[in-house]
Amino acid sequence: MNTPKACPGWERFKSLSSFECKCPECGKTKEIFSDEFEKEHYCHGCQQKIDFTKCTFLGSGKSI
Repeated sequence: MNTPKACPGWERFKSLSSFECKCPECGKTKEIFSDEFEKEHYCHGCQQKIDFTKCTFLGSGKSI
């Protein structure tokens, strides 16, 4: 049996971008990936639904 050189399925995710935003209600940071924007997200701090129109954008990253 050979050990894979990369995680299976990595090619499917190699073009994703990640974004960090601050919850407008409690200020806790949430990381969201570009393929998750259509999903509903809830803050891990206050459990409120995150409204991205009110979210403070903190930064982004992109896989290489």
